[in-house]
Amino acid sequence: MAYGDSIYGLVGYSADRVTEEGPEVHVPDLMKYLPEYYQGIPEMEELQASAGAQCGEIAYAMADSDAQKTLESATWSLSRWERMLGLASDTNKSYATRREMIKAKLRGSGTTTPEMIRRTASAFSGGDVEVVEVPGAYSFEVHFVGTLGIPANMAGLIQIMEEIKPAHLDYSFVYSYTWWDSLKSLTWNGAHGKTWNELRVYE
Repeated sequence: MAYGDSIYGLVGYSADRVTEEGPEVHVPDLMKYLPEYYQGIPEMEELQASAGAQCGEIAYAMADSDAQKTLESATWSLSRWERMLGLASDTNKSYATRREMIKAKLRGSGTTTPEMIRRTASAFSGGDVEVVEVPGAYSFEVHFVGTLGIPANMAGLIQIMEEIKPAHLDYSFVYSYTWWDSLKSLTWNGAHGKTWNELRVYE
């Protein structure tokens, strides 16, 4: 197989494609910029297709590199963020999970306060969080009030919480679920199609 066929040629990049959470690779049609008499000449069409694929790859590389500057769009550069913050890189985890850990670490830097803990937990739950101190018991409670159910990445939150909380304080989590009264508007047929876990977080 020729060099151009597998790396920059027609096989790999002859159509638009989207990588996981990445920018789109767009291959421009360079033939439309040439005079009419070049149309239909196989050698010229192949040449321009190859050049267009390379142009698409360059544009993709520029957009992808720019995306790495922002945490919300970063993908392959997440390992750099993790290294700067002293976090272990686990490429088996999803980009979203790794971003949660990074955001929580960024929010959890500095002196530990209830507000810092609240911001850190919010990064994982995606909703409002309240921190309730229990002074006599040397502990605090993290209430997930903005979302129903248990946040997906609790293991990550616990890991960050252990790093930022004062060693002498204990903590617990309080989750929110659906009240029975809030299900009154749901018909039997509507409820029948849902699992028990889905009903517990029904809004």
